[in-house]
Amino acid sequence: MTGKRDYYEVLGVGREAAVDEIKKAYRKLAMEFHPDRNPGNKEAEEKFKEAAEAYAILSDADKRRKYDQFGHAGVGGSGGGGFQFDPNQFADFQDIFGSFFGGGIFSDLFGMGGGRRRSGGGERGADLQYTLRLGFKESVFGVDSKELEIPRQESCETCKGSGCASGTSPQTCPQCRGQGQVAMRQGFLQMYVACPRCEGRGTYIPSPCATCKGEGRVHKRTKVKFRIPAGIDRGQRLRLEGEGEAGRGGGTTGDLYIVFDIENDPTYERDGFDLHRKLEVPWPLLVLGGDFPIETLYGEDKIRLTSGTPADKIVKVTNAGVPRLRSAGRGDLYLHLRVAVPQKLSQEQEELVRGLQATMAPNGHNSKTQDGFLAKVFGTEKTKKKKK
Repeated sequence: MTGKRDYYEVLGVGREAAVDEIKKAYRKLAMEFHPDRNPGNKEAEEKFKEAAEAYAILSDADKRRKYDQFGHAGVGGSGGGGFQFDPNQFADFQDIFGSFFGGGIFSDLFGMGGGRRRSGGGERGADLQYTLRLGFKESVFGVDSKELEIPRQESCETCKGSGCASGTSPQTCPQCRGQGQVAMRQGFLQMYVACPRCEGRGTYIPSPCATCKGEGRVHKRTKVKFRIPAGIDRGQRLRLEGEGEAGRGGGTTGDLYIVFDIENDPTYERDGFDLHRKLEVPWPLLVLGGDFPIETLYGEDKIRLTSGTPADKIVKVTNAGVPRLRSAGRGDLYLHLRVAVPQKLSQEQEELVRGLQATMAPNGHNSKTQDGFLAKVFGTEKTKKKKK
């Protein structure tokens, strides 16, 4: 036990929250608990550091994947595989975000850059998330090629993403002089906000492209092909790098996250990489023992039962479960035995059952053996009483 709170709980978001939602939640907490706004308040400082640590993990796709799978142990136990946060290394409110996030993400969150934002760098496209429902066997065996049609913003082909009409180019913004931001004071704080004239780009477009109206992007529905690995489970995500929305002003393209929802199966119930199913077995086989054929996801097999097998026994079939993601082998199949009671018997079968019933006591034991044992016991007791 690490004693740490769940990172999703810290930020107040669900486990399937998109990156933009995580950014928004962190922005709210950072503004509320920043030490400059809460001087001398240790509790606020701890909450600020806790939120920063949670954001550092959940905003990184690889670290988030490890955290989702293994918890705090998957990211070093102390948050992010060695994540350390020292508020003393930052000079003020604007400096802490400029240093920690390198300007870009900070500008996305707050519209400020602490004087570090460089114009002309473009804006990264948004990440997209799509929930895909898979059949049970598709999730077990995977799909070599899956195709989806995704609505998204793509780079305008007419202006090649520049947003400018043919033969023109962007011009330096006269209000911010190409910085993309302007200073604003709030009490003792000096903050930088996105320039209202150029929306933080540092440039403006005097002659917009007729196709995209100067946006540099157009809305399209695009087919995306990808492979689904065998063993994928409900709630897991697949990241398709560069398949999100196109960036503005030459910025990089965002990513597409596929979140999986798996249909239930009438026969199998999944538990991690293991499978469970009920299996009806004839009563004589449980009594006498023997081989019993079964059907698994990988073909026909058989189990061997010993004589006197209990009706509620669980039999494990090794390596007949779900393929393990990112490792070799499969889970196991657990068969929960049940007695198969025939609904109709032939006359001969019914006579044989009645004959067997006549030889057994109501509790199922052989009546002669039972009577003989009791007779011996009570007979011995009577003998002792007579001798007394």
